[in-house]
Amino acid sequence: MNSKKQLLVIIGLLCAIMMVSSPLCAAEGGVKIGTLTINVVPDTRRNILIRSSADVKAVFKDEHGKTEHYFGEMGIGLGVDLSYKSDEVLGYLVFSGSSDYKTGSYALQGKYYGADAAAAVGGGPSVKVLIGGFEKSFTLQPLMVGGSKGFGASAGLGYLYLQKDPRK
Repeated sequence: MNSKKQLLVIIGLLCAIMMVSSPLCAAEGGVKIGTLTINVVPDTRRNILIRSSADVKAVFKDEHGKTEHYFGEMGIGLGVDLSYKSDEVLGYLVFSGSSDYKTGSYALQGKYYGADAAAAVGGGPSVKVLIGGFEKSFTLQPLMVGGSKGFGASAGLGYLYLQKDPRK
């Protein structure tokens, strides 16, 4: 099997593992407090073979429709990124250790880490399972398989840094 096929098989396996383990992580005892939608800012992606990064804008929407706006960076801190993406959107269910989250507190600020896998030829799936935030109290579970326009594949240790967007 050539290296391109091996990489796609590995990415497929990582995606399958993350999709199966995602509901299990949420079931361990967390309260769903809302959704987080992340858009990669166009023309900000930087790929180096073992690391990649892109600027992001994110909107958290609680169960009552109230929103918080964030900006930050996401990428692969350690892994392989052999991709070019012109557009990428990800959606997450947000779980907290307790139900006392107050929208407007911007408590989702922080650093998140987890598994990351993506493959694209024109368009393709992207899956990230991330844990972190203030004192590691939030879990971001994939709400949908994210989508991207581009080509290539990536897999590794993913990260997401979020900060309150002062312009909103």
